[in-house]
This record gives sequence, C-alpha cells and structure tokens, in this order.
Amino acid sequence: MSSSLTELIQRAEELRNLLNKAGHAYYVLDAPFMEDSIYDRLYRELLDLEAQQPILITPDSPSQRIGEKAEKGFESTKHRIPLLSLDNAFNLEELKNWYSKLQKLVKQRQKNNVESSHWEMVGELKIDGNALALSYSNGVLVKAATRGDGSQGEEITANVRTITSVPLSLQINNPPQWLEVRGEAFLPNQQFSAINKDREIKGENLFANPRNACAGTLRQLDPKVVASRHLDFFAYSIHLPEKWTAQEKDFCTPTEQWQALEFLKAVGFKVNPNTELLKNFYEVQTFFSKWETQRQTLAYATDGVVIKLNNFDLQQKAGFTQKAPRWAIALKYPAAEAPSKLVKITYQVGRTGAVTPVAEFQPISLAGTSVSRATLHNADRLAAIDLHDGDTIIIRKAGEIIPEVVRVLQELRPANAKKVQLPEHCPECQSKLIRAKNAAATRCINTSCPAILRGALSHWVSKEAMNVEGLGKKLIEQLVRRGLVKSIANLYELDISLLISLERMGPKSAENLIAALSESKKQPWHKQLYGLGIHHIGETNAKALANAFPNVSELAATICKSPELIQPIYGIGSEIIQSLEQWFSNPSNQELIRHLKQLGFSLATTKEERTINSIQKNALSNQIKGKTFVLTGTLPTLSRNQAKSLIEREGGKVTSSVSTNTEYVVAGEQTGRKLKKAIELGITIINESELKKLLSLENISNM
Repeated sequence: MSSSLTELIQRAEELRNLLNKAGHAYYVLDAPFMEDSIYDRLYRELLDLEAQQPILITPDSPSQRIGEKAEKGFESTKHRIPLLSLDNAFNLEELKNWYSKLQKLVKQRQKNNVESSHWEMVGELKIDGNALALSYSNGVLVKAATRGDGSQGEEITANVRTITSVPLSLQINNPPQWLEVRGEAFLPNQQFSAINKDREIKGENLFANPRNACAGTLRQLDPKVVASRHLDFFAYSIHLPEKWTAQEKDFCTPTEQWQALEFLKAVGFKVNPNTELLKNFYEVQTFFSKWETQRQTLAYATDGVVIKLNNFDLQQKAGFTQKAPRWAIALKYPAAEAPSKLVKITYQVGRTGAVTPVAEFQPISLAGTSVSRATLHNADRLAAIDLHDGDTIIIRKAGEIIPEVVRVLQELRPANAKKVQLPEHCPECQSKLIRAKNAAATRCINTSCPAILRGALSHWVSKEAMNVEGLGKKLIEQLVRRGLVKSIANLYELDISLLISLERMGPKSAENLIAALSESKKQPWHKQLYGLGIHHIGETNAKALANAFPNVSELAATICKSPELIQPIYGIGSEIIQSLEQWFSNPSNQELIRHLKQLGFSLATTKEERTINSIQKNALSNQIKGKTFVLTGTLPTLSRNQAKSLIEREGGKVTSSVSTNTEYVVAGEQTGRKLKKAIELGITIINESELKKLLSLENISNM
C-alpha cells in the first residue's frame, strides 16, 4: 500500500470520527461543539476523498446518511432477535393485577426469596411511532428493519441512515461483535404539521396522524424524501452476545434495563429523557398519573407508558408468552378520540378565497376540553372520509390541540343520507367557485366577496403588516356589512364622524384609530407589500422582493414583462411567480395600487431605507467586485448562466478553471476536479445560499 493512500485512509478515518462525534453532539446531545461552517468544510473534504478513492467509503461514513433510491420494493429480512409485542393495560386496576401476577410467577420460579430492591421497575413513555430493529456489526450499523410480523420485517437501512439521531457507528473502542438495538422512530408534532401543510398546498392527501406519517416516510423508496422529513429516534432496549464483557472503564455490561439505557446513551443513542427508575408500585402509579397530563406538553405524540421489570435475571425468570414478555406491559391512556353526531357543515371563505368546509357536531369532551367544530380542509378530504348528512363521526385532537374528523362510522349512517360535497357557489357572495387543475383548494375569485374583503382587511391591519391598533374583527365586520369599506384603501378615507356612528366606537377611540391609520402609512415597503395579501407572499418573500425591487412599479413591470428575472431571488419559485403575475394583472388590484398611492402610500423604499440598503449592498458588493469565481456542480435553483450573470452584474469575474487567483468556488451537487483543486489550494468554497448572500439576493436585515 502506497504511503499516499495510507495517508488518505488515515485522514478519512479522522474525518469520519470527528464528523460523527459532531453530529452526535448536535442531534442527540443538543450540545454542538463545532460551527456549521467548519462542519460543512470538513464534510466536503471527506466527500472529495471518497470521490477520489471510493475504497474509503465505509458504512459509518456521514456521507452514507442518504443512499441511492431503492429500485424495487424493500426486501424481507429475518430478525436476529424477534420483536415481540407488549400486553396492554387500560387502567391502574389492570396494572395492579399484572404486577401481582408477575410477583407471584417470579417467586414460584425463584429458588431464593427475591430481594425487595430487585422489584424496581423502569417507567418509559410509549412513543406513538414505529418500532425499528437496528443491527450493528463490530460497532457499525449494517441493517435496519421494520417490526413486520415480529419474526421478520422489511429492510430499510438506507432510509434509517438518514435519521440523524441513529448513530452510524458506536462510540466505543471495543464494541461487541454484534449488537441489536430496539427503538422507536417518530415524527415530531411540529414536523408533522409542516408536512401536512405542504401536502395540503400540493393537493395531496393528508396524513391522519404522526404515526401514519412516520410509517409512510420509512417506506419511501427515495432516502432523500425520508431525510427531508426529519424523523427522530429513541432507543429503548439492547441485545448483546451472551459472553461479551465491556472492557472500558466508562462502560459496564448491563444487567438491568436502567443500565442498558445508560449504555445506549454512552455509545451514542438518544434515549427518552423522561424515563424513570421506579422503586415500588406506588412510584409506578405516580409516573403513570403524572404523564397523563404532562404528555400534552411534549413535542411528540405518546399514548401511554411502558413499565418494565428492571432486573434482567428476574426478567428471565418471568419469561415470555407466545407474543409478549411477561415482565413488561404497556399502560394506555384513554384515547383522545370520541364519537359525535354531525349537525351540519358550514363553509369558511379566507382572504385568498379558499373555501374550507367545517364540521359542526354535538359538543363532546376531548383531551380535557369541550369541542363542537373541526375543519375538513378541502374537497379531497371530504371525499376521502365519505361524509354524509347525519353521520356519526370520530373526532380526534391532532397533536393534542386541533380537533379533526378522523373517520365515519358507516354502520350508524341514516338511511338515504345525502353525501356532503362542496357547494358550487360561494356561500358569501354566490359567485361560481373555481378549482384550478392540480390545486387542493376550491376558491372564490370574486375580489368583491365580503369574506375575502374581511380577510384582506384583517391581514392588512395585522401587526406583521401595517400594525393598525384598534381595528379588530368586529369593527371590520361592521364596516364591510354597512358597505363603508370596499377595499383596504377605503380605510384611509374614514373620518371621525362616520366612525363614531358605529357600535362601541366613541370619539376618543375614533381619534385613536384615525391616528393609527395615518401612522401606518410610514411602514416600510416590505410590510406594505406583505400587507397586500398576495397569495404565497409571506413576510420572508416580501422582504426578499422588496430588497430586489425598490418600488411597486418596478416589481409590477418585471413581473409582467420579464418574470424570469424574479427566479434568482432566494426563495422565489415558479408557483410564487405565477401568483404574482395573476395578482398584478388583475385590474382591481391595479386600481388598488393607484388608490393607495393617491392616499400617500409610497409602496417603495424610503430615503432612509435606501441609504441603509445602499450601505449594506456596497459592503456586500465589495466582496464581489473584482473577485474571481469558479462554478462547479449543479446549483439548486440557479443555472450556470444565471449565476454567472449575477456575479458579473456586481463586478465579479467568472472563470472556468481553478487557480491561485480564484477567490471563491461556488459548489453545487455532483462536483468534480474543480472542488478537489480548490480544497488543495485552500480557496474559499461557498454554496448557492452563501453566494446569494454575497449578491444581496437573500434578505439580510429585519427592517
């Protein structure tokens, strides 16, 4: 073996070890010790080494977190140790009976009396996710599988590698020849909500709950999709070779469940922090009662607790039934689901015209609160649950917070019940409803619709937009109902005498509101743009657009004549561009812009803003002007020509080869020799996002 190859192998091993430790500190311990930029640079170096010498790629390399797509379905694999189910208890009385039987059974099989200290239990939260079996060989993850039927499951190793809380290699110098780890993959509540929101926008069916979403994610054929959903993992049990003994002072061969959890943490796994060692049955009861209420504050779903006999010897004495260990039990909390009778369907029209069906049902108590309404999202959701008038429906609190209709009990459906469908006309203005091809939402496109107007006014005066205090929903409803306001511009034509004629509006309140409206004209350009309520234009996109276009005229002209110039702006995709085109081509919106300008709105950056932006842009441009760039690989959103044009516009130079005169190498995916040479020469390597910051295309302030 040549000395150069030996050095590469040594360097690759050093990088793997350091990056794996950094990943463990970041994702598992929540205690990062390395800056992201340093991690990225070292990670790129490892990628380059592996590209140069594929022999350096090992199963525990961070580069293997995302593998290739599975060409077919998943292969079936036999578990080394079967994944047994747990028996269930549904109240403390059943738990007490289980505990008594366990004690009696163990005492019968134990020759000597069992010491009281050996009856300790371990209380763990029952995570509402999907069980996984992880296999390690000499400390390296070699296989991951689903539970399946307990004896065999589907091998999903490539997908599980994307879960950052699953270590690719164990943090132990002398690992056992093999190690089997059992645990639960799950989807945090916040991530579940984000995924469903994205699916709703795309017109895809929503996941019913985090557990289903997690299961569907694990069975994706493309690991990149799995990685994008950010699953998490808690380990809860281990199986070791019978004669293996830990040789390091910081490790001990576990003889108890509590020690096993400590071992798992020590070798790099994430263990649920709410696990407790329980000395007696009273503490078991206390543990169960405590989490019945506190579980609602967790960032993930849990539907009960798991109680395990701590001592491994006593576990062996207790033994197993055909399907479950006798020494462990799952104690379930009452499900946060309940049936109710559908009373009627109402329809809400939002500020973008989207029509949302809402189920109103007989009030029920759910997770400690009384509920009588639940959103049904859209027409697809209505069709999916096959809802009919008078149905008995099952209601659940999604993430313990938002009521949702889970399913229908068709057995209780009234005879000749009529199927529920979205109306053909807007429930507010009776205009024909429209559903665009491949869109999830059905919309009213009448800009004069009272519901759309109310939503637009509420959005315009919100804190994030114009921040007009004193103009709440009830006052807005009065203004719209009486025809006093027909656009957001009309708000600025109100006078005190008219306002005091409204309910609950005295002279002082009217004066304050007029003053607040006048003051709102001073809000910066990006807040005015956000306040217009253009579909898909949130605060971040509004800031990015306002940074790129100093006034509404330039933005409108670009949208109408050269929309392709919008694409390079960070975060602006084709869907947003289409929304901008539709909005600015609408005559009523064009009239609104003219009206707002007449009322004194700049719809442009102020002199002070321009000064600040100029200083910031000059500071950024100094990092571009006169500098030499090299582009390599495929960038996420910019074409090679777009990136080149943007750099040259700011006075930079783009060359085709890397040399000592190169200041920046912009690297995308599938890079080649250019990246390797840049690393050798110590040239600054940036990605597309960092390039956009240099180009002032990304929002750089919170003005």
